[in-house]
Amino acid sequence: MAQAKAGATVDDLYRAKGKAEIVGGELVLMSPTGFLPGRAGYVICNHLRRYEEETGSGYAIPDNVGFVVALPNRGSFSPDASFYVGEPRKAKFLEGAPVFAAEVRSEDDYGPAAERRLAAKRADYFAAGTRVVWDVDVLREEVVRSYVAEQALEPRVFGRGEAADAEPALPGWTMPVDELFKGNPQG
Repeated sequence: MAQAKAGATVDDLYRAKGKAEIVGGELVLMSPTGFLPGRAGYVICNHLRRYEEETGSGYAIPDNVGFVVALPNRGSFSPDASFYVGEPRKAKFLEGAPVFAAEVRSEDDYGPAAERRLAAKRADYFAAGTRVVWDVDVLREEVVRSYVAEQALEPRVFGRGEAADAEPALPGWTMPVDELFKGNPQG
């Protein structure tokens, strides 16, 4: 994360230059990511778009879209890919949390401090109403950890050769984990 501004509001979020979230009353700007994590978010959203077309039950949302929430320690989310079932708002941020959110790890998302930050963010997602959160690791372990609100501390882990799902948030939807690595020079 690049920098933070204290006492942040949704108006500050609209004026942010780049991806940002309101966390702990601060506007937290996020650094751009590299090829493989960025591509993974795109691939997930592409699969979500197909689910949207098949079911007509919501909207596939790509990276850098804001979701405004009213939690004690968080005012917004901006997942790497997500699925939303609320009302679209043209140029405005979406109100409330997505039912499904994918957070793709970048190079600085490892180590004890990063694990605590990611766990706190998952807890915030669940408190805001998200049903399933994916922790997508394409850089080290090459797995998708699927956290469900009702069992927030016991993720299901999907690896290469498997199809990850987002049950119960997205009934019947699956995505081959191997597709997260297409175009990877090492993979």
